[in-house]
Amino acid sequence: MIQFELDTDKSLFNGALDLAEKQVKTLIEGAPGFYPMYTTDGRWKHEGPPGTHWCDGFLPGMMWIFHKRGLLNKRHAVNGSAAPDPSFWFQKAAEYSQPLESRQHDQDVHDLGFIFFSSYYRWYQATKASELNVVLMQAGRTLAGRFQEKGQYLRSFVAENSLFIDLMMNVGLVFYAARESGDRRLRDIAVRHCLTTRRYLVRGDGSVGQEGIFDTSTGEFLKQTTHQGFRSDSCWSRGLTWAIYGFSTCYDYSRDPRLLETAERCADYYITHCPSDGVPPWDFQAPAETRKIVDTSAAAIAASGLLRLCRILPDPVKGHFYWNTAIRILRSLCDQYLVSTDEERDGVLKGGVYHMNRSLGIDESAMWGDYFFVEALVNALFKR
Repeated sequence: MIQFELDTDKSLFNGALDLAEKQVKTLIEGAPGFYPMYTTDGRWKHEGPPGTHWCDGFLPGMMWIFHKRGLLNKRHAVNGSAAPDPSFWFQKAAEYSQPLESRQHDQDVHDLGFIFFSSYYRWYQATKASELNVVLMQAGRTLAGRFQEKGQYLRSFVAENSLFIDLMMNVGLVFYAARESGDRRLRDIAVRHCLTTRRYLVRGDGSVGQEGIFDTSTGEFLKQTTHQGFRSDSCWSRGLTWAIYGFSTCYDYSRDPRLLETAERCADYYITHCPSDGVPPWDFQAPAETRKIVDTSAAAIAASGLLRLCRILPDPVKGHFYWNTAIRILRSLCDQYLVSTDEERDGVLKGGVYHMNRSLGIDESAMWGDYFFVEALVNALFKR
């Protein structure tokens, strides 16, 4: 495990986590049972498209992280935090996780990894209750049912001919189900999906396309395209960070060196093309008129992904570089993009982007951004 001193950043990161806990507590007290997605005019509750309910695991996931933080603070004798007792967060996290159980059979979305890794996986890690693991394995099998033999990929929610880079964040659930059940067929599906994504969505320079289109009758790859990026051949920044995090996770499960190489290539593109503070534009090829619009949710995912990547690299020098880059990103997010206590805003991070092309959630808070931000902060503080 890489060990680096963070004494100069501990106060900053703990302050951000205290703010996050305060904001989530205010949310669940003011709107009990509500699972937010992105803010509009700074508020979670608003009229607008629900999407595919792909964010429902992130709120309980943040609560599980707060519970873990509380336990780690006790273990390491950390004092001075204004955060609630960890038992409070355990109760609330379980309360918000349990309603997601039926989603283990949801065949309409490709986002079961987002939903269950953030909620039930963390719940299972906290309790080791076997019935929770049964739910996780079933969710992985349900996701594996999206596999297209002709083309060798898990299809997106859009259509049978569609492969999304976002699925790299979800296919880990298939790996997990394979490992826990001993089902080699599931592992084979997961590996083949990763290699197809690597071949057709990750470009030679480490940039990525959001979507690949296939001929379903032959399995032939036809083209890259996008829903949320600037254009089909550009690099949508959040998609790139899904790739950094996702390929790192899948290497951890598979130990296939091709997946590690891909994660590094994507990470290097991100670092090379980002501004000095590590917070990217919403698309790396965005036109001049929108170039200044950043996506802090992409930065949070990148920071968390780099912290994962640095711990699995055999090269300690490069691992050190990725670690320091992640800390720089987190420092920038804390210094520049935290919601201020004197602002009438929900959420934790400002400056997120949900869907630029549909004008949704621009310069707002996003549940995925807040979730991966607090995940990265806790992992940095406790070097997990």
